[in-house]
This record gives sequence, C-alpha cells and structure tokens, in this order.
Amino acid sequence: MKQFVSFVIKETKHIMRDKRTMLILFGMPVVMMLLFGFAITTDVKDVRTVVVTSQMDHQTRQAVERLSQSEYFTITTTVHTPQEAERLIRSQKADMAVVFASDFASKKNGLQLIVDGSDPNMAQQWTNYAQQTILSPLTPHHSPLSTKLLYNPQMKSAYNFVPAIMGMLLMLICAMMTSISIVREKERGTMEVLLVSPVRPLMVIIAKAVPYLMLAFAILIVILLMARYVLGVPLAGSLFWIIVVSIIYILLALSLGLLISNVAQTQLVALLLSAMVLLMPVVMLSGMMFPVESMPTILQWIAAVVPPRYYIDAMRKLMIMGVGISEVTKEVAILVIMTVLLLTVALKKFNVRLE
Repeated sequence: MKQFVSFVIKETKHIMRDKRTMLILFGMPVVMMLLFGFAITTDVKDVRTVVVTSQMDHQTRQAVERLSQSEYFTITTTVHTPQEAERLIRSQKADMAVVFASDFASKKNGLQLIVDGSDPNMAQQWTNYAQQTILSPLTPHHSPLSTKLLYNPQMKSAYNFVPAIMGMLLMLICAMMTSISIVREKERGTMEVLLVSPVRPLMVIIAKAVPYLMLAFAILIVILLMARYVLGVPLAGSLFWIIVVSIIYILLALSLGLLISNVAQTQLVALLLSAMVLLMPVVMLSGMMFPVESMPTILQWIAAVVPPRYYIDAMRKLMIMGVGISEVTKEVAILVIMTVLLLTVALKKFNVRLE
C-alpha cells in the first residue's frame, strides 16, 4: 500500500509540474463555461423589429409598447405595408416584422409575423416570444394560448448548456489526459520500468488514474460553483447525488482513456483518437446541441452508445428539475454498466499486452 501511495504522489507531482497541462485542465472549463454561458447563447434579446400598421389605435399602441418595453425586442421603425417590412428584413436591417390588421383593436386576432427564417430555431423562438408578449395581457377568451414554463421560466440557455458542458469537459479531460499520460510512459520507455517494480501492473495503472480522478473532481467543483454563482443556474436537486453520478461518469471516462492508451502507441495518436472518438460524438450525438429524438433513426441508435448522453440527461434532471435519484435510475444504471464493461475490456487488453 505504501508503494501504491508513492506511485500516486509521483504521478501527482508530475502533473503539477506541467504548467501547460494544469492551464488546460482548469483553464478550459472556465473558458467553456463563460463562452457557453454568455457568448454562445440562444437567449432571445434585442430582436430588431419592424411594426407594420395602417393606423395606430389604442390597442395597437399598447401592443407595440409591450414589445418595446420587453428586453426581447427593439422597435426600429414603423412602416405601412408588409412589402416594406420584407425589404428591410431582406436588406438585414431588421429581424422580424409585426403586422397589425386594421381591425386588430376590435377582433384582437388580426396579427401576422414576418420572420427571418435563415436560422429556423431562433425564428421559432422569436415567434413564440412575440406572440406571448403581444397576446398575454388579453383576456383568456381572446388569448389563443396560455403557457407556463416549468424549471426555466426565463428560458435561459445556460440551464441547458451547463449540464452539457459538464458532460463534454469531464469526458474529454479524463479520457484524453489519462490516455496521453500512459502513452507518454510507453514513448519514454519508462512503462517497462514501472511494470517490473514490486507493485502489480494493475496497481500501476490505478495509481496513474487516481490523480486524474482527483483533478476531475476538483474541476467538477469549479464547474458547479461557476454554474451557481456566475451563470445563475440552480442546483435544485441533491448535491450529494449530483456528485455521486458525476464520479461514476468520471470513472467511465478514465476507463475509456485507459482503453485508448492500449490502442495508441504515441501521444499524437492518443490525442487524435480521443478527439475523433470523443469530441464529435459528444457534441453531435449526446443531445448537447440537438435533441436526439429529432435525429434520423440510424443516428439515434449510434447515440444510444454515447455515454455523455445519459450523464447530460441525468444532470439536467438532478440540477434543473430537482428530481430524486429514483427518477434517474435508468441513466445511472446505463452509466454503471458502461463503466464496468469499458474497465473490464481495458484491463484485459492491458494484461494481454503485458504477456
């Protein structure tokens, strides 16, 4: 046990001495959180809006005031025909036009929205926000739709992105750094020295993974603190279960890194494998950016074996919805099974290579 602890301390000192690695490990989560929290956002804000009306009666004026007073829309100008509004949108001087019919005041339903549809997702959001802003003060008899948003009433994109960033960063950092660490020993020819030491080969590998486990836990704490106090994302569920599920996921990522290290012979190959095997599937198929349910069937089948998908789902339920652990048993069970399978295959391949 003393020798095992010595190996852990040795690996920890090696990691701490590498300033560039430490900068990547702790700098990337901070930068990614700030980018996705503030820069890369799908929040609706300051949509350039043109008002189209032939007469500015009292009801129409109130509707326009509600639009201008909201943080979502900025009224740029008023025109008399939809054709004029379309020309402004086509020339990129406006994003959306609100067309009020001449009988809007009497019927409360003479309303048309002309929207720049080059980005369909944002166009749909602008349409929904505009309808809610204009029609919400009307009586239930006239209002076509009454909407109550649960868990995220402000519709902040950070609520969606933070669990996804956690899944992506923990997977990339743990798997990539673990695989590169072990391959580095192979390149330098020191792995054989380690393996002929009194410590069993399995203990050597575990000792090299333990520092990354502790670092990943520290990164998890940094992400949770930034999510709560910088981005304002609530931790509605149990912090204990959030950490427990995250540790299971970190172990899965470390197991995947060990498996990659068995295949790769150089650090460059390990880095490329980590990027190709992890980065694209995590971003495209985990539900981080696009709903899995909207994908073609073949991609849904592929997404079913992408571990971050289940971790991100579990974190959204635990952090945002505030459910108990019983509501995420499916996701946790799949993560545990994947961890056991990956760790078993990785250790078996490692033992085979030793022989």
